[in-house]
Amino acid sequence: MQNRVKKIGVFDSGLGGLYIAKALQQALPEYDYVYLGDTFNVPYGGRSSENIYQLSENAIKALFEQKECDLVIVACNTASVSALRKLQREFLVNNYPDKRILGVIVPTLESATELGATQIGLIATEYTVRSKIYDEEITKITPSARIFGVATPLLVPLIEHHGEKYMDMVLQDYLEPILAEGLDSLILGCTHYVSIKDRIRTLTNHRVRILSQDEIIPPKLKTYLLHHPEMEERLSKHNEFTVCATSVNEGYARNVENIMGKKLPIQEITY
Repeated sequence: MQNRVKKIGVFDSGLGGLYIAKALQQALPEYDYVYLGDTFNVPYGGRSSENIYQLSENAIKALFEQKECDLVIVACNTASVSALRKLQREFLVNNYPDKRILGVIVPTLESATELGATQIGLIATEYTVRSKIYDEEITKITPSARIFGVATPLLVPLIEHHGEKYMDMVLQDYLEPILAEGLDSLILGCTHYVSIKDRIRTLTNHRVRILSQDEIIPPKLKTYLLHHPEMEERLSKHNEFTVCATSVNEGYARNVENIMGKKLPIQEITY
């Protein structure tokens, strides 16, 4: 058995992936996690695919080399859409063949189909919806399933700037057209939306199954590690949780505290 010295990295363009990291720690508390938010370059949604790829590669390389991660989860849907395949097929193969990068889109769709979903709504950033990646991937898993995507660009600004009093009105405006399609499930295709999942469940009167990635990724990672003992045996188990960001300010520190339920030191990372 190899020495257990490697950590699990979670990468997002900003803050939303911290919900995924927190859920992973709660579900699999024995492992050590490093969360990296690229706060200096957030948001990714308006950038070119080449730029998103380069930013994602830089962040993952930093997690591999500076933070001793051997397994990195790309929590950011935009980065998963734009960069994941190339990262897995070229960057890893050519530079770090023994390390692994996992995304959130395929596990989310696998969970949907395992629950019998066929009429699947998707709310996400314009970049994610326009890419049609969810449509493309679902046909590989369940060809008869359909994705009804709607871009919801106002949600992240409302979440980040405490616009709760406008949230229900905006959500209803976004959701009504796709709910009319007779959905059985609705994917929250942006990590930020984890924070409003209960509000969405209430707004939809629990008529559709809400698929939130903080509930999906932890059991999927558990299954992955069971099936890949060669990776699991490398992972350290000290129940440690480290938060890093490419730019740290008071607002970010406060948001981290709100999500995690306690004050955490944040390491500023440069690469």
